[in-house]
Amino acid sequence: MTRRRTRRPSKRQQQRDALLVGFVMVAAAVIGLVVMVVNWLLAHRWVLVVALVLAVLAGVGWLCNRQQQARWEAVRAQGLRYGLSQLDALHHSAFEEAIRDLMRRDGCRDAQRVGGGGDLGADVKATDPFGRRWVIQCKHRRSGARGSAVGTPDLQVLNGTARPVHGADVAVIVTNGRVTAPALAFAKQQRLYVVDRQTLGVWASNSRPLWELLRAVPPPRKPTALS
Repeated sequence: MTRRRTRRPSKRQQQRDALLVGFVMVAAAVIGLVVMVVNWLLAHRWVLVVALVLAVLAGVGWLCNRQQQARWEAVRAQGLRYGLSQLDALHHSAFEEAIRDLMRRDGCRDAQRVGGGGDLGADVKATDPFGRRWVIQCKHRRSGARGSAVGTPDLQVLNGTARPVHGADVAVIVTNGRVTAPALAFAKQQRLYVVDRQTLGVWASNSRPLWELLRAVPPPRKPTALS
């Protein structure tokens, strides 16, 4: 009779078995260590009391710090002011951040800067307390009023993306420079809003929200305490 040969485990199976054995050993060591720590803590309960007190103090300190930061942020936002000379000196990205902060000051808590490559005509997005969605394109001029004027092509980009792409109720272009007459005419025709240097100066230097400075802004989407 032919003796049946016993099949030896494959190399992969041996590796799996070795890994399983290693895992069991590590798990056993961890469980043993946990049991030792628990037994030690039960024998020294004062350590648990001290750790609990420290954790409570740390939590209270963290909560107080967050509340203080929120108060500081609220005070800073309420008193936020910019002069035109300050805005002129900013980098274009910092100018966009300043516009975002002004919208937050006005009560748009979700205001965010989204400008950059591929922004599709939107540098700042915000929802005002009346539920209206604002999409803002920023055009910063380092030389201020002496810089190149914002023209119709800039308005055309905003007009092409603000409502169909970004869902804007209010589409705005903000500049610290000049705006050409054809661009202003195009903005009026397409129901776009232009914040030129003069309007920007008024908005940035006092606490009036932007929608109080613009004419014929769409009505609120929903009733709020402010409306």
